[in-house]
Amino acid sequence: MPEATPPLALTMGDPAGIGPEITAGAWRAMRAGATAFAVLGDAALIGRHGMPVREIGTIGEAAGVFADAVPVLPVTLAVPAVAGQPDSRNAEAITTSIARAVELARHGHAAGVVTNPISKIVLKKAGFAYPGHTEYLAALCNVPGREVMMLACPELRVVPVTIHVSLRRALDDLTTEGIIAATRTTHAALMRDFGIARPRIALAGLNPHAGEGGTMGTEEQTIIIPAMEALRAHGMDVSGPWPPDTMFTPAARARYDVAMCMYHDQALIPLKTIDMTQGVNTTLGLPIIRTSPDHGTAFDIAGHGTADPSSLVAALRMAMQMAEHRNRS
Repeated sequence: MPEATPPLALTMGDPAGIGPEITAGAWRAMRAGATAFAVLGDAALIGRHGMPVREIGTIGEAAGVFADAVPVLPVTLAVPAVAGQPDSRNAEAITTSIARAVELARHGHAAGVVTNPISKIVLKKAGFAYPGHTEYLAALCNVPGREVMMLACPELRVVPVTIHVSLRRALDDLTTEGIIAATRTTHAALMRDFGIARPRIALAGLNPHAGEGGTMGTEEQTIIIPAMEALRAHGMDVSGPWPPDTMFTPAARARYDVAMCMYHDQALIPLKTIDMTQGVNTTLGLPIIRTSPDHGTAFDIAGHGTADPSSLVAALRMAMQMAEHRNRS
């Protein structure tokens, strides 16, 4: 018989945000199912939300605990967390939670890593050297520069080729080589982790109307089309460049499995508009599986009891599905 899939490692995120609340909500929604997770964080913080918690010594204990309580691998906070009041003194605990989760996954003790939201500003004040989760995870996995961010919901998958940079810099950073590298990583992940035998990939244009034959910009001719031709030469089903203003309609979405977008908001605006509650952020190009909710820390509603755990539940379920696909490949 095949071995049982290990539990997922769930990071605590910023303890002053909605992470503890949506963690409690996710456990309540998933406790009777087959997907178990262990939280690397503060047990008392999760317990404030009315859920039973139990500290465990190893992640292997999580499956046996999960039906009755939230399993917690303890990570000590520097100062008590106050909902809605982020404190950079807890930055080390936040990053420690992430680093330990990655180690568990890299050694096969966790099926994957699911990350609760962090605040880049809070971490930066404490000297955090990375633009965000995605780049930090790549560094922890010793594959810096290979990471690709994909956002997914039941109706759409999108990948921004340039990520956490200003729009002005994104235009400078966009290259044929970058499009090729991101698309090849995405193509491989769709086959290995999502079970899509022949992924259909749509390349978005950069300019209005995809440049209108060069009258509204030439980046399609000089950057995007050469990437498309190179990818097709490697046997990939790649189309484009698609006009960005029409490629996210229901009829258009039915013609591809993923949209490769040229900059951050070109990808994230349609995804979050179509389905914010079921959106999942997943990092491709890592030796481990990583997903997260598609929203932030929401300090403004933290502690109010109104945070929706749906995106975290979707992230946990997607991570386990990806792990099962990867185990079969």
